Amino acid sequence: MDQIEKARFEARAQIMKAMAHPTRLFILDELSRGERCVAELTDMIDADASTVSKHLSILKGAGIIDSEKRGVQVHYRLITPCVLNFFDCVEMVIKSNVESQLRVLA
Repeated sequence: MDQIEKARFEARAQIMKAMAHPTRLFILDELSRGERCVAELTDMIDADASTVSKHLSILKGAGIIDSEKRGVQVHYRLITPCVLNFFDCVEMVIKSNVESQLRVLA
């Protein structure tokens, strides 16, 4: 593996790590429906604002979401909706695993 290839795989891993948390996956799902402010997400997740802000910071750092400050509120939006295609792939893997397990039981 050369340096360019290694850098590409590391960049991919960084994005996958950013999404590798149930709360962050929930946030991405919510943002796919439209932008949300921290307060809205805090209520939906039932977590404190600092925890939600940390999750948002990780997603923003990975370049998946962006934010805009409006008055005292910060609104977040999904800037790379293609990451949602990853959800479809994950669901296919889950389904395949379940089917394999069911074949073992048959």
